[in-house]
Amino acid sequence: MSCVFCDLISGQVASSVVVREAQAIAFLDRTPLFKGHVLVTPVAHVETLPELADLQPLFSLVQRISAALPRALGAQGTFVALNNVVSQSVPHLHVHVVPRTKGDGLKGFFWPRTKYASDDERDEFARKIADAM
Repeated sequence: MSCVFCDLISGQVASSVVVREAQAIAFLDRTPLFKGHVLVTPVAHVETLPELADLQPLFSLVQRISAALPRALGAQGTFVALNNVVSQSVPHLHVHVVPRTKGDGLKGFFWPRTKYASDDERDEFARKIADAM
């Protein structure tokens, strides 16, 4: 069965990678809640959190991305979320790290999505976050 995140990790699908490590990778969401919305996922195909044998590589990267977003983008904080099966649009474990600012309009769990103006704009957000790390 094909997995879009595995294809992205292997380089078969283009993406804006923020950081790639031996066991985890962070890249920009193609349909972000807000620009700079990062997905952090294990490099190995794992579908759910209970299947992940070693949490440290994934959540260490989540923690560092969460710290970098305010510095990189001028956000006041971050929202960190993980869907496990239900609402998991890609069956490959991934953690959402979303930049937040008071009054940004994000309410509850029904959020409008936005788009980057271009691939270059998306890549610029990835670079800013990587530079802040």
